[in-house]
Amino acid sequence: MPGPLTSYADFYQHSIDQPDAFWTEQAKLIDWFAPFTRVCNNDKPPFAHWFEGGKTNLCHNAVDRHLATRGDQAALIYVSSETGIEKTYSFKELHLEVQRMAASLKAMGVVQGDRVLIYMPMIAEAAFAMLACARIGAIHCVVFGGFASGSLASRIDDASPKVIVSADAGSRGGKVVAYKPLLDEAIRLSSHKPEAVLLVDRALAPMDMTPGRDLLWADLRAKYMQAQVPCEALDSTAISYTIYTSGTTGKPKGVQRDTGGYAVALAASMKHIFDGQPGETYFSTSDIGWVVGHSYIIYGPLIAGMASIMYEGLPTQGMDGQPNGGVWWSLVEKYKVTAMFSAPTAVRVLKKQDPAYLKKYDLSSLRALFLAGEPLDEPTARWISEGLNVPIIDNYWQTETGWPLITLMSGSTNGVERKTPKFGSPGVPMYGYRVKILHESTGEELTRPNEKGVVVIEGPTPPGFMQTIWKDDARFVNTYWKSVPGKMVYNTFDWGIRDEDGYYFILGRTDDVINVAGHRLGTREIEESISGHAMVAEVAVVGVADALKGQVAMAFVVPKDAAALTDASAAFKLEGEIMKRVDGDLGAVARPSRVRFVSVLPKTRSGKLLRRAIQAVCEGRDAGDLTTMDDPAALEQIRDRVKLG
Repeated sequence: MPGPLTSYADFYQHSIDQPDAFWTEQAKLIDWFAPFTRVCNNDKPPFAHWFEGGKTNLCHNAVDRHLATRGDQAALIYVSSETGIEKTYSFKELHLEVQRMAASLKAMGVVQGDRVLIYMPMIAEAAFAMLACARIGAIHCVVFGGFASGSLASRIDDASPKVIVSADAGSRGGKVVAYKPLLDEAIRLSSHKPEAVLLVDRALAPMDMTPGRDLLWADLRAKYMQAQVPCEALDSTAISYTIYTSGTTGKPKGVQRDTGGYAVALAASMKHIFDGQPGETYFSTSDIGWVVGHSYIIYGPLIAGMASIMYEGLPTQGMDGQPNGGVWWSLVEKYKVTAMFSAPTAVRVLKKQDPAYLKKYDLSSLRALFLAGEPLDEPTARWISEGLNVPIIDNYWQTETGWPLITLMSGSTNGVERKTPKFGSPGVPMYGYRVKILHESTGEELTRPNEKGVVVIEGPTPPGFMQTIWKDDARFVNTYWKSVPGKMVYNTFDWGIRDEDGYYFILGRTDDVINVAGHRLGTREIEESISGHAMVAEVAVVGVADALKGQVAMAFVVPKDAAALTDASAAFKLEGEIMKRVDGDLGAVARPSRVRFVSVLPKTRSGKLLRRAIQAVCEGRDAGDLTTMDDPAALEQIRDRVKLG
């Protein structure tokens, strides 16, 4: 790499103009068992192969390499406000537990290249299982805990796991969700049958054990307490895991990721984006069922030599099980968290809590709050920014990318000056990503400021990006790389604009467009306008079929004043103000046909709004699989409001 690159523009351009030199430098951030002989093989686009010839191991880089210098340091901090359990594992202790799990998997016949499906709550044993798979070269496939049997069955058939690792139950808001009956039914429904099932018994729900198939983790752990299982030297291009994209319909779509490229990408992101220092603490509030949990609960922080908090519970539930809107902030204080990663929806939930919680705890260790998962609206960004008085760094990325595509660099450990955040924008393209905005119909690149088009990535994609769709290269090419006329580019399926300073603004999914009497409107644009009203806490906008206009926009709003939920005159007044605001911001064509007020919006347990389920209810259709919904009553409230007209 040339001399110090102190500007973002120089750093980014170096990654684009001299990718081999750039990524060779980043590859020094991890350990290699054998050096790579080719940085990037892009001979058969869009399939990019990184660090060919090199051999490494994710578990070694996350655990073993830290033993000599920081073995007694905290590595995994498990906190459950559901059970009141709080336990810290040092790197040495984590190393022992992972080897016990690895020995157990090997005893069940798991070898390199086999699949292990992990269907677990947010407990430490789930992390042991993921790292153990990485250690022995098995491919793990984590399915969100509590997923419905039918959906789980389709993933079992797609992944064809030799072993499934699960638990008796999970818990959410004090309500126990029995996993074992769901898993048993899924195995009954699936064509593929696992050879063994390894179960963690949390004593939350009874389990019916299937003789000859089901084994208890406690029994195997006791048998392999002194196990020594070395890390396999894996090809850089070897598959590390598959993960199914959220919202998948029909045949499951398994995002497949490599080993070496992913390790390098995460190590680089911890340095350049998240400013992670060895010995510090990272807190991601996500779930291992999502890619954020893979990248920034398990692998990324540990590769960086940081402690990682793994949290089970609600953001508004204390360790005693009682309501507590400050539980996350108490963890920041207790463990001196330096970087925190969450979702805008979670912040909006906290926004409803007593603001005194933000002042109650010593949050001086926190250097930045990173947010991702959905667009960050300006009112929410301003509220949390003023409350924490630290940079609020929005992230834009996808399951497919594995790490942030558009955000802001840390400007600390890399010496690159951090660009100033802009409310409403995740930031600028990250190193290695050739991001463009193209016209959806012609494929023409849109270069003028604020021209709305489809956000795409030109190949070769950087390390850590998906390799392909598991067992379906053709689907990978046709779905992602052939949807823009005349161009082979990766389609994010998101609308976006780029302003005069090069900052990107994401305007919503291209498949969430509302076509009102020939006018194409993004739901994100309407939501942004409505959320700016002082009395709006949260909003979801969906397009609903209309016999006259094709579609109309319908808004569901959580008001800050509960009077709008019960007082017809208050609701009428607020609806009128919201309509007027949208008229002023976007024009009458974008005005919702109705604004309905609800106390809560339907979301997944990771905080994503279930817009398609809302749309289905509005149109009288089946809302589909809702097993990941946080509060089932939320959709019933939507249904009731729709019935009232």
